[in-house]
Amino acid sequence: MASLQTSSPVFSSPSRRSSPNRTINAAIHVRKLPRVRFADLKPTTKLVLEGLQLKEQVLKHENTDLYGNNHSAAAAAPKASTTQLYALLEAVADRVEMHANIGEQRNNWNALLLSSINMITLSASLMAGVNAAAGTSVLALNISSAILFSAATGMLLIMNKIQPSQLAEEQRNATRLFRQLQSEIETVFALRDPTEKDVKETMEKVLALDKAYPLPLLGAMLEIFPKKFEPAVWWPRNVVQSQNPRKPKSQMGNNVNGWSEELESEMREIIQVVKNKDIEDYERLGSLALKTNKILAVSGPVLTGIAAVGSAFVGHGSATAAVAAVAAGSLASAVNAFQHGGQVGMVFEMYRNCAGFFNRLEDSIEATLGEQDWEKRENGVVFEMKVAMRLGRSLEQLRELASKSALCRSNGEPIDEFGCKLF
Repeated sequence: MASLQTSSPVFSSPSRRSSPNRTINAAIHVRKLPRVRFADLKPTTKLVLEGLQLKEQVLKHENTDLYGNNHSAAAAAPKASTTQLYALLEAVADRVEMHANIGEQRNNWNALLLSSINMITLSASLMAGVNAAAGTSVLALNISSAILFSAATGMLLIMNKIQPSQLAEEQRNATRLFRQLQSEIETVFALRDPTEKDVKETMEKVLALDKAYPLPLLGAMLEIFPKKFEPAVWWPRNVVQSQNPRKPKSQMGNNVNGWSEELESEMREIIQVVKNKDIEDYERLGSLALKTNKILAVSGPVLTGIAAVGSAFVGHGSATAAVAAVAAGSLASAVNAFQHGGQVGMVFEMYRNCAGFFNRLEDSIEATLGEQDWEKRENGVVFEMKVAMRLGRSLEQLRELASKSALCRSNGEPIDEFGCKLF
């Protein structure tokens, strides 16, 4: 740091006091900086290096533990039943997609074939009418109408044989049931670890669904016009019959695993109502739809065949041929529109599926009641709730239905109420 010092005026001699000149002396003093001594860096460097080595050892130890845990986790592979059930889940999801796509395709078949056949039939009828009105036979119109009626007959035979609306309904039902099975498998994974029994039962359900709703159109296709109406069966029909005798009531208690004597009686009454009312009604409606579909499937091609023959003789002085061609062609269009536009085959399949739904409910209740040991059954409270939801009823309504059924049966009167309120 520098300092500026100013001295007072100094005269050179006393005799020159009157001199006006002053002399200014300036001096700059710089302070000496203190000496900086650097400490020996060797001990500090040694400590830093030791810290780095220690940190590296800690990281190595942590990595060893991490990789060791990964190896141990990899060693703990999932059980075989878990892997198998996951494979079945993937197969079920794939079937859901396939049935949905094929169902949409067959629904398009029904719409396109219906419109095409009706347009062909009406065009041929118009040609036959114009040819008859001309008074003379026009060869081109005769040939064209005959060819169109023949083509309509052939297309109707194929369409009535495969029933696209019925096939589309089959695929819709299959899609819904496979999605239901998919949700059941996901529920098993969410609640507990799967077992070999779960794998076996799931595989049986998948195979039963494949048999009930086949994908191929030829060979494995279901019979479109069976001799007798039969409900659909898409589940493995293996009713469980327990070999264990029922324990005495004194040993079981009033409520074991949610089951009681009252609940068993309630389930048996529900079975009787479903058998006597719901299944019987849907079998009657299904038989009626089957007969109607058979009549319509025969009437359409017969009418177009008559129209094809009549159109060949239009214009040769025979009014009967012209009337037969035009009338038969018009009736064929109406029959075709009613059968395939109204989707009578789909209605038949719907009744068949509904009857199968009630049969499955009956089998489920009988299989559960067939197990004599209450502790091995599904929980009674949960089972009662499932039955109520399948029938579209609350628990109170289900119990009222069972009481009403028991009362009517004791009086020898048929019950006047259906079990299901869902459909």
